[in-house]
Amino acid sequence: MQKDHKLIQPPNIQFEDFKQLFKPRCRDAHKGLFGHALIIGGDHGMTGAARLAAEAALRVGAGLVSVATRAESITAIICERPEIMAHAVKTGKDLIPLIQKVSVIVLGTGLGQTSWAQQLLSRVLTAAQAKVLDADALNLLAKRCKKSDNWILTPHPGEAARLLNCTVKVIQANRIKAVKALQKKYGGVVVLKGAGSLVCTDKSLRICLAGNPGMASGGMGDVLSGVIGGFLAQQFTLQQAAECGVYLHALAGDRAAKNGERGLLASDLIPFLYQLIN
Repeated sequence: MQKDHKLIQPPNIQFEDFKQLFKPRCRDAHKGLFGHALIIGGDHGMTGAARLAAEAALRVGAGLVSVATRAESITAIICERPEIMAHAVKTGKDLIPLIQKVSVIVLGTGLGQTSWAQQLLSRVLTAAQAKVLDADALNLLAKRCKKSDNWILTPHPGEAARLLNCTVKVIQANRIKAVKALQKKYGGVVVLKGAGSLVCTDKSLRICLAGNPGMASGGMGDVLSGVIGGFLAQQFTLQQAAECGVYLHALAGDRAAKNGERGLLASDLIPFLYQLIN
């Protein structure tokens, strides 16, 4: 390991960098101006992951959000959040008409690693839209080693280790070196999640110092994927969506944890996302 990677901290992501992206909307604005995000996932027993991502995308301003999921998951999703459009998909082929209507794809939240998941990933990898890959989409990607300049990957240290075929200990020993290796191998923008999440492009590296230990709970990554996808739907660049998404997600976590970190839920962040972008 090179010592300079450990000693030099990357520039900190700050809200001032994104102020211009949150100007008041025009009075004649309509939903078609703010993009259509497609969330793909929610395998058996993991419906909540897709729903969290979808609601997060809506709460940061995406015009429309659809979920492609198991037929059994649809009722739970639309009953809790009727603004989400939910579609049953049995095979990768079923995604074709949905992909044709959307501007960005988020794949991996509650996806699983079954043959169903592999079919969906294969179809998404051929799509032209910008993508966010998270969770099991990353675990499946690790077996394919595909590179793209039009996606954002959001691994936690375990997923990063699988993507680089190493151990979590190696990732955590030098997170800067790891995120740079991930970006070089897979392209696009890479978010290495954790205490001090790193956002790496081929030309820049920045760190997020917001966030707290209360965010170490299930579903936080699903919310982050939805936030980033929601920003991509609104025509943010990959770098803007990743950096702004990571920062606002962490800041919402800090706001939500004002009454304590233990017991903090991923869904607790969503009202604060709504407040922060306004």
